Amino acid sequence: MPDMMSREEASDTGATRTTHKKVFVKTYGCQMNVYDSQRMADALAADGYRPTEAIEDADLVLLNTCHIREKAAEKVYSELGRIRLLKEERARQGRETVVGVAGCVAQAEGREILRRAPAVDLVIGPQTYHRLPSVVSRARGGEKIVETEYAIEDKFEHLPAPERKAVRSRGVTAFLTVQEGCDKFCTFCVVPYTRGSEVSRPVGQIVAEAERLAEAGVREVTLLGQNVNAWHGEGADGREWGLGELLFRLAEVPGIERLRYTTSHPRDMDEALIAAHRDLPQLMPYLHLPVQAGSDRILKAMNRRHTADEYLRLIDRIRAARPDIAMSGDFIVGFPGETDTDFEETMRIVREVGYAQAFSFKYSPRPGTPGADMEDQVPEAVKDARLKRLQALITEQQRSFAQSLVGTTIDLLLEKPGREAGQLVGRSPWLQPVIVDDGAGEIGDIVKVRITRAGSNSLFADPVQPIDFGAARTAATKEEHV
Repeated sequence: MPDMMSREEASDTGATRTTHKKVFVKTYGCQMNVYDSQRMADALAADGYRPTEAIEDADLVLLNTCHIREKAAEKVYSELGRIRLLKEERARQGRETVVGVAGCVAQAEGREILRRAPAVDLVIGPQTYHRLPSVVSRARGGEKIVETEYAIEDKFEHLPAPERKAVRSRGVTAFLTVQEGCDKFCTFCVVPYTRGSEVSRPVGQIVAEAERLAEAGVREVTLLGQNVNAWHGEGADGREWGLGELLFRLAEVPGIERLRYTTSHPRDMDEALIAAHRDLPQLMPYLHLPVQAGSDRILKAMNRRHTADEYLRLIDRIRAARPDIAMSGDFIVGFPGETDTDFEETMRIVREVGYAQAFSFKYSPRPGTPGADMEDQVPEAVKDARLKRLQALITEQQRSFAQSLVGTTIDLLLEKPGREAGQLVGRSPWLQPVIVDDGAGEIGDIVKVRITRAGSNSLFADPVQPIDFGAARTAATKEEHV
């Protein structure tokens, strides 16, 4: 999060002095948590809080947590131990510090967090963070608060719109949550228990947020959801829309040049969404579509509700609609009962699809999920060996895909300065970082570049036709004032 540290602002006479409170937010996990952290900061801004990257300066410390990985709760408690010492030191200096835990660990652990970490003042779940300002106010009054009941009201309607300068400070790309929760109940997953059942935001609310983002200079929007392609809502024509129709509507928002979405479930990949990949230029040719395993027996045990063959035939239909699409996925190795034969089926599906990128993990039991109580848990050493083989194959495919782009010309959205002087970094249509000379344009421009080489994690490029962007903008400004 960009550092917008608060400061004391005095009048010329010194008679008036206003002090902003400071909030430090640490975000764990997925893009939805990044989005949630931004919206929490927006909600607190209306109450006088300004973000800081210096935790020791913070009057309010928030941990926005994720429960998807192994020992997630223990990592949070370890962090809270360090924060307790900081809170005690600030107290000795006469400075108040409110400590809060938000997100999925908060939802799962609830009041247990207050018991194990007395330095915590508030625990708030992901469905109630629109109540954060009032909860913080109560905590500052000495109350210990747990807000993890699912809200009846629509939290998005009750969140204040972010300040334009806050949106601009976050860059030319943005996340926009359109759907939350999941009804699939995969046996390895905690999402239905921590985020609740599937809920879709209304079309008008989504479009209004996209318009605010565009007005603040955002060029690319990524739609988010735990099961984003399950989104549905009533469209302007009175029909129920799916994600494909929503994407077409968002493509009409002036200033939005690129659209993406994540994360999807194969069962909800309908023909209208596939058609959007075929017909909508703003929709980038990159799709994250997790399969998790290649064995039908394991897929059934996971309650994925699709077979390996159904997944492969779906990929064929998507590629027929958009031949240049790059596929990404998720894989779990060592799910209870997984045999060597089952694992080889996963390797087979990876070879058949050919992923430009993929994420792979060892299975780790999540308390409260059916998988945690299954028999025939796979030994850790076996999981380690299988994961090493799978990741080697995925890395080989990722490098091969990157290498295939060398010599091609692509459209590049310039996002930020590079690590070295004279560099800019953008994202290719397939989401890879691309490094180019800063003479290619300015942040927010979409420029044509030729890929010259592929590094281990990034591509390198040269501008196809260097443009004097300063002169072009000066001419455009003059034209506006004629």
